[in-house]
Amino acid sequence: MYEALGHARQRYICYTLLEDTEWSLTELATKIAAWENTIPEHEVREDQREAVYVSLYHAHVPKLVDEGVIAYDEATETITTAEHADQVLAALEGIGGSLDSYQETHARSEMNDRED
Repeated sequence: MYEALGHARQRYICYTLLEDTEWSLTELATKIAAWENTIPEHEVREDQREAVYVSLYHAHVPKLVDEGVIAYDEATETITTAEHADQVLAALEGIGGSLDSYQETHARSEMNDRED
C-alpha cells in the first residue's frame, strides 16, 4: 500500500481512478501538470505535459503496474484498474487527507465539477 501511495504523482493517478477507471497517459499527464502548476488544464503548456508524461511513463505507471494497482496497454497508452486497485483506492479514501490534503481537495473538486 505504501509503495503505491508513497509518491504524490502515484496518489494523483489513484485519485483519478476514483473518478473514472480508464485514462490515457496524455490525459493523466495534462491533469497532473495542471495540478502541479496550479493552472487549468487548458493552460498546460506542451513542455509541462511532456515532463510529467515522461515521469509517468518511465517511473510511476510501471510502479503501479508492478503493484497490481493499474494495467497499462502499451498500444493505446491507456491505464485501467487492476486486481489490487480496490484495496489501494479504499485506503486512499480512508487516509487521503492525511497524505496530502491539497492534492485530495484538488482531485475531488475536479470529480465534483464533472458530476455537475
